[in-house]
Parts: sequence; C-alpha cells; structure tokens
Amino acid sequence: MGFRKRRKAIAAKTPAELDAMQAAGEIVGKALQAVGAAAKPGVSTGELDEVAETVIRELGATPTFKGYEGFPASICASINDEIVHGIPSKNRILKDGDLVSIDCGATYEGWVGDSALSFGIGTLSPAAQALNEATEWVLSEGLKAMVPGNRLTDVSYALEVATRAAETRWGITLGIVDGYGGHGIGRTMHEEPWLPNEGKPGKGPMIQEGSVLAIEPMLTLGSVDSIVLDDDWTVVTDDGSLAAHWEHTVAATSTGPRILTPRK
Repeated sequence: MGFRKRRKAIAAKTPAELDAMQAAGEIVGKALQAVGAAAKPGVSTGELDEVAETVIRELGATPTFKGYEGFPASICASINDEIVHGIPSKNRILKDGDLVSIDCGATYEGWVGDSALSFGIGTLSPAAQALNEATEWVLSEGLKAMVPGNRLTDVSYALEVATRAAETRWGITLGIVDGYGGHGIGRTMHEEPWLPNEGKPGKGPMIQEGSVLAIEPMLTLGSVDSIVLDDDWTVVTDDGSLAAHWEHTVAATSTGPRILTPRK
C-alpha cells in the first residue's frame, strides 16, 4: 500500500552527503576509465578486474561488488549477448569486435558509487556500435527526469521514450530488458526503490531534493527476455542478441540532475 501513498518520497541525502557520495563515485569513474584503457584484444576480463580493484584500493576505497551476495570480483564484465553480472575470468579473453559492458562499485568512507559503461574491443560492427551509442544516449536522456517534484516512474517513462526515439535516430530495433533496472543507493548499494527502465509516468514515490538513484538502461538488439547462466550470476539475452548497459548514480537537486559518478 505504501507505494500508492502520494506523500511517500525517495529518501534524501544532505548536500554534504551528496559530496561524500560523489567522492565514492569519482573513484568508480577512475576505475572504469582505467579498465577501458586496459581493454584490448588478448587481454582477459580477469586482468580488467585486477586493474579496477587496484585503482579502487589505491584511492582508499573498497570494491563494493567483491563478496556482495557471494560475487567473486570487483567488476561485472559482460560480453556481447551477456547483459549484466558477468564474472571476470583469466580464461575469458577479449577479441576484436567484442562489445563489453563493465559495471563497477566502490565504497568510500561509508558511501557507495555505482556506474557502468559499454565499449568496443577494436572495431565494432555497425549494429553493435549503434546499440552502444543508443544506450548511452538513452541514459543521458532518461536521467534528465531526475528532478525534485517528479515521481519514480517519470524516470522510467523518460527512459522508455528515449529508447523508442533512439530506434528512429539510429535505425535499429531495441529491446528493453525485462525485470532489470535501477535502484536507490547510498550507504548500501541497493536501497529502495527499484527503478524500472520503462513504464507509465506519475507513479511511485516522489523524487525530492537530495534523492539519489542509480539509473541503468539495459538494451538489446533483440529479445527483452533473459536467462541466468549456470554460474548463477551471468545474465544473457535468450535469443543471443547483443546487449549494452550504461549506468550513472544521479542525485536530484534544485539546479537539476547531478551525476555523482563522473568520469574525469
């Protein structure tokens, strides 16, 4: 019933807490940049995981993902038809044309940053390039709805509208992965509420000044349905189509959306 109470709002962080969250988020951004720089044909996803963990720890933070519900690594490394939660491995070697999604979290002085990006190894196919550019754009458009006074599903709706617009803009058909989405975040990685990547506007708790969400569209070139592999983590498209994943931790402020996981 609480979901329907119009007075309910997403918990707010103070300006000082948002600064603390951005400090964690900037570490995530640096780790993602380092991973992207290291990712080349012949490099393993296990090596990328080591790069991320080294950056995170050298900057005084801890990898949020490592040990989270038993996850064994500091990043999720998902390739091609893998949507999210791919486990890095020394045996998983990157090759030219792979579309790689890296999700990363860092905990710094009690606050969590969470962010993801996708990129190509060598030269991507035109379809993979279009998917990746479109997904990044959908995130940038969707997070614009993260403003005080909006409701949770106004962000969902903005992501959905942007996805449909991206289909025309890039000339591709996109699937919005069913059952996966963003989430509240703060002192722990996953806080209420869950954020669908599509839906009708005007529903759910109010976004107030200081509310924070991890916004993360996951799009495919085919099916909206997915399968979890036998490792109990890796999520793949059920039709083998390519997937891309982009994410930022975003705060609602009086001056507009504030990205707390900048890559600079």
